[in-house]
Amino acid sequence: MTPSAPSAGGLPTLALTLGDPAGIGPEIGARTAVAKEVTARARVLLVGDADIVRQAVRLCGLQAGVRVIDDPRLAGRQPGDIDVLDIGVTSGYPITPGQVSAIAGRSAITAVETATRLALDRQVDAVVTAPINKEAIWAAGSGHLGHTEMLGALTGARESTTMFIVRGLKIFFTTRHTSLRQAIEQIDRERVSAAIGSALTAMRVFGHPRPRLAVAALNPHGGEGGHFGREEIDHIAPAVEAAQAGGAEVAGPVPADSVFHQALEGRYDGVLTQFHDQGHIAAKTVDFDGTVSVTAGLPILRTSVDHGTAFDIAGTGRASHRTMVAAALAAADLSRYLDNIRSSYGA
Repeated sequence: MTPSAPSAGGLPTLALTLGDPAGIGPEIGARTAVAKEVTARARVLLVGDADIVRQAVRLCGLQAGVRVIDDPRLAGRQPGDIDVLDIGVTSGYPITPGQVSAIAGRSAITAVETATRLALDRQVDAVVTAPINKEAIWAAGSGHLGHTEMLGALTGARESTTMFIVRGLKIFFTTRHTSLRQAIEQIDRERVSAAIGSALTAMRVFGHPRPRLAVAALNPHGGEGGHFGREEIDHIAPAVEAAQAGGAEVAGPVPADSVFHQALEGRYDGVLTQFHDQGHIAAKTVDFDGTVSVTAGLPILRTSVDHGTAFDIAGTGRASHRTMVAAALAAADLSRYLDNIRSSYGA
């Protein structure tokens, strides 16, 4: 698979959703839209309510105009302006920072729907999402657990997988949003094999023609030959061996206390972790603000911050936008693989 060129004009166009308007999304979105490192590499179009963006600009003390446009091709044409595709959901409704509300949930949903449609229609090159609040979107009538499920339904994706990128290393998950007890119960050869396959495909799509994947062990010391648990013997190792028999460069199970160090030293391109915190703790310890979440398996490019709405500091202007900058820069960089994404994932 080979990289593809960004949209006409040389720079990719990013649709950056504001997330829940009662959270920090509008603040970090507005700051990211004028960040010099971002505008040097991409054209940014905020997707959300224009009145919310104006409030964020005032709150953050930004010296920028807010320009409402309806054509993504116009994004980034007037330096110093923040371009917004106004979804018009919150107009006339008060939004209280840090407070869950159905109207805020509806705004978040509409922004995602709008940005996804633009990406499917190839009017933008990537979607970059700010955090949403699950209670708010449920209050607005959504039946989805979050962004991933919503994007899957909107794009018709058969399945998707979360891929973290931190300092070039790609991190994947066999299980994710479930309790630790349930995660352990779900570890079996079939699930690990499927996760290995998804990870290898994603790495090929995103620039590794011959990916090197390490599969993390579940138990301490890789199970110590069964003394600390048999998951490695009964499930993980057989899945690794099956992948190796198919010609893939897969190693494991590698003890989790050393696999990330080895990967960051260059031995592997990616690590498949077995449960949520096994991957999250490692990535965020290495670089909390630089960890970017990518949803692989969608026919569009989507990156995201990996933090929540931070209702406790929303509306104060104190939220750091470094994670959103990292997500935008990752989207700009990964947009070169749009042809791979579309051919592999069905657009």
